[in-house]
Amino acid sequence: MSRVSPPRRIGVLGGMGPEATVLLLQRVIARTPAADDTDHVPMLVDMNTQVPSRIRALIGETGDDPGPVLGQMARRLEAMGAEALAMPCNTAHNYAGAIRAAATIPFIDMVEATASQLAVSGVRRIGLLASPAVRITGVFERALDTRGVATRYPAEEAPLLGAIRAIKAGRELEAARAALRVAGDALLAQGAETLVIGCSEFSIIADALSPARRTVDSLDVLVDAILRFALGGEVEPTVSPFSRLVA
Repeated sequence: MSRVSPPRRIGVLGGMGPEATVLLLQRVIARTPAADDTDHVPMLVDMNTQVPSRIRALIGETGDDPGPVLGQMARRLEAMGAEALAMPCNTAHNYAGAIRAAATIPFIDMVEATASQLAVSGVRRIGLLASPAVRITGVFERALDTRGVATRYPAEEAPLLGAIRAIKAGRELEAARAALRVAGDALLAQGAETLVIGCSEFSIIADALSPARRTVDSLDVLVDAILRFALGGEVEPTVSPFSRLVA
C-alpha cells in the first residue's frame, strides 16, 4: 500500500491523564518515518482534563457518566477536521459506543487492536495490568474472549489503583513502580504467558517490569494503528524496550 501524502489528520481524545496523552504524541512522533515536518502526522488534541472520573463512575458508582463528554469531544474533533479518532485511555474504552455514535469518522480502538495483535501472536493467557475499572467493565475480556485469549487479573488491586493515582498526581513513583513489578511477577507465576499494560499511566513506568518479561503495551499498539491509518502504509509492529512479545 502506498503512503498517503499528506498524512491523514488524527483527533486525540486526551486528558485521561494528561501525561499519558503527551506520551502517546511522543511515541507517534518517534515512530513516524520522517525527513521533515510535513512527513509527520497532524494531530488535533482535545486535552480535556475535565472528563468525569472513570474511577468514580465505575468503581465508586458515585461519579457522572463520562460518555456524553467523550461524545462531545468526538464531535468537536471531527468538526475541526479530524479524519479518525484515537483515545489513549483503556478504561474510557468502556464508552467507545458513545464516541462512535457521536462521530461519522473511524474510531481507532486500542483495546480491539491489542486483542487482535495478541490473538495473531498465538498468546492464549495474558496477565492484565490495569485499573480495577477495566476488570469491572470487562472491556478487555470481551475483546479477548472472542479471540480465544483468557484474561488473568492481579489478586491485589489496591496497590495498582494507588499507583495510578500517584502517577496522575505527579507524586514520587518508586512505590508505583514496585507495585507494578510485583503485580506483573505474580501474574506470570499464575500462568500468564504475556503481560499486557492496559493502563496508559502504567505505560509511563513500564520500564519497572523486568526486561526478561514478555510484555505488550496497549499504548504502543495504538501508536502502530494510528500510523497505519495516517500514513496509509504498512507499519511494522512496535519493538520498544517496553513492548516485548516473545514467541
